[in-house]
Amino acid sequence: MALSFSIVTCTWNSAAWLPASIDSVLMQDYPHVEIIYVDGGSTDGTLEQIRALPRPFRLLTGVTGGISRAMNAGIEAASGDVIAHLHSDDYYLSPDVLSTVAAQLEESGRKWLFGRTMRDIDGRLVPEDWVAPRFSPRRLLRGNFISHPATFVRRDLLQQAGGFDEALKYAMDYDLWLRLSQLAEPVQMDLPLAAFREHAGSLSTSNRLAAMEEDFRVRLSHAGSGPLGPLERLMHRLRHLVRRHRMQAALGK
Repeated sequence: MALSFSIVTCTWNSAAWLPASIDSVLMQDYPHVEIIYVDGGSTDGTLEQIRALPRPFRLLTGVTGGISRAMNAGIEAASGDVIAHLHSDDYYLSPDVLSTVAAQLEESGRKWLFGRTMRDIDGRLVPEDWVAPRFSPRRLLRGNFISHPATFVRRDLLQQAGGFDEALKYAMDYDLWLRLSQLAEPVQMDLPLAAFREHAGSLSTSNRLAAMEEDFRVRLSHAGSGPLGPLERLMHRLRHLVRRHRMQAALGK
């Protein structure tokens, strides 16, 4: 039987960006797609846009408690074999994204997959200016190279991993990838699958220092506890100090 997808989109006053996200899901050429929206109390026309969809969807309203809680609510509501979280300001790059992912998962027999993204800066698509390392749990622990909107995970694996940590505000996806990396090896694709929109309101482009600090705390919590654990944690601390210094310099702080 063909794999089915649940696409979860969390919204909160997302009317300015949501149409592109919606259109990118509606244009998919893959037939087995469940669409789920989780709204945190929008008042700007977001709900009206969702309710105007020309095909069936699920809408969860009044979900408060932060983005991690909203994403977990989407997982709890999902019935598809594979779950993807496509935020309201992100979108898929082509109509064959889901069919491509389905083929890769079915052929490999693996339980999760990640591809690449492009940045949308004022409507201009900008390719990544670096090459992602080949996946291994150890490489992932050194730095997050898995992009959220281009990641697809089987529902049973997400449930096994425990979903997103609702105590985290920025690094909840990185924390989940690290837990998934201990359970199953993913399919790694070098193909751009989604666009990540950069704007002043996005969590990852605002409060960058706070995001970096939480990312470091997550990394340290996953560092080894064996004989080499203290040395490994020391190396993570030193890398973090260098990265923080570079970001502070870039931000002029």
